[in-house]
Amino acid sequence: MLIQENNAKKRTGFHRFLASFPKFFFKLWLGIKKRFVAFGKRFADGSIGTKVSHIFMGFGNVYHKQILKGLIYFFFEVGFALIMIVSPKINATPIGGKAIVNFITLGTEAGDIFNPTDNSMLMLLFGVITFGLISIFLFTYFSNIKSSYKADLDVRAGLNPTSFKRDVADLLDGRFHIAMLTPAIIGIVVFTVLPTLFMILIAFTNFDSAHPAGQVLFDWVGFSNFADIFSGTGEISVRFGPVLSWTFIWAFFATFTNYIGGILLALLINKKKIKFKKVWRTVFVLTIALPQFISLLAMRNLLSEYGPLNSFLVNSGIINHPIKFLANADSPWTARITIIIINIWIGVPYTMLMTSGILMNVPAELYEAAQIDGANKRQSLMHITVPYILFVTTPYLITSFIGNITSFNVIYLLSGGAPIVPGYKAGSTDLLVTWLYKLTIDENEYNIGSVIAIMTFIITATATLITYRRSKTYKEEDAFQ
Repeated sequence: MLIQENNAKKRTGFHRFLASFPKFFFKLWLGIKKRFVAFGKRFADGSIGTKVSHIFMGFGNVYHKQILKGLIYFFFEVGFALIMIVSPKINATPIGGKAIVNFITLGTEAGDIFNPTDNSMLMLLFGVITFGLISIFLFTYFSNIKSSYKADLDVRAGLNPTSFKRDVADLLDGRFHIAMLTPAIIGIVVFTVLPTLFMILIAFTNFDSAHPAGQVLFDWVGFSNFADIFSGTGEISVRFGPVLSWTFIWAFFATFTNYIGGILLALLINKKKIKFKKVWRTVFVLTIALPQFISLLAMRNLLSEYGPLNSFLVNSGIINHPIKFLANADSPWTARITIIIINIWIGVPYTMLMTSGILMNVPAELYEAAQIDGANKRQSLMHITVPYILFVTTPYLITSFIGNITSFNVIYLLSGGAPIVPGYKAGSTDLLVTWLYKLTIDENEYNIGSVIAIMTFIITATATLITYRRSKTYKEEDAFQ
């Protein structure tokens, strides 16, 4: 009966998920329609200045004697028009109107002894930048119309349109948050959004070692790179499944061994009968006092085939031959288990410190109420301490899991992805992120690397959203207040 109820809940949740798509697109359509209606209303209801502002930016502000503001809008439009028409060149590659054409073709001049080859990579990059400039222009264009229409409404209400000086003063006072967030948003767009779009678009090209930028043209190939994952031929198809499965195995054990181990260690150290608590905490924190890469390299040398540990075991007669723990291990699972154990040694202190702080802040009244109700120490632990820790640390647990999916240092510094798999670049301990590094940095297979990066993002983003939204931290955020 219980199984049937659970299945019914799953079906209901799945149906609700499917039903959300039409609602999402309907709301999207309503939002777009609402904006177009508002745009048409402003044009029909606006003054002559507002109507002309649809063609000449800033005219409406000049019409309402907001001269400086109108000139700023006008010169912005002129500058944008010049860039789009003149298409100035950077490294012999145009940006502006011609960049859009080049973005579509990715170059047509194959080059010869006397003429250089079109740089397809720069054409793709400058095309993305040009679309970014167009987006900024559109935002400013609509801002110009809204500013002029606002001046219309002020005049109709018997008020004077706000001056440029007053707008600046308002930005530094009532709308100070906008003044502070605007540079951050611009930085995010320039240094995060545009590079991300560029990386995503590379996945739809044949930009690889056979098509080096500036030497050979590369072209759009659509979804063929993604289809290669399921084609059954080529490295990305053969190795994607094994690397993805090991990535999840690694992320699970690396997360939960550190998490559970850190909680148990914190509970042990914080017991009332344990003396020298500060000393014990200091001892375990020493493992994270040094930079992580130094600790990892030290462990790699310690466990190497002819390292101190193997030398001691052989000289003591415990073993006859050195044990191959990491890159040259006879079995992939030997290297994998060794890496997980080393990661426990490195990661447990972080969780221990965090959990120790949480334990010190558990509301004392909860324990007092439980004691009055007759609860013993074990019951208080299982029904107060552990739920409280889980409630507070759920976001940390999720971010740790996602962080371990994209963990680069531990794998790369300990094993470099080895033991190798003959004929393939992805080794037995490679994660998606280390495989991505090898494909792009070592092999110049940028298109395949971009595909792997996109797949990694989809996996991590989906796991984060689903897990967090289903957690009690999200559903019951006021539970312990």
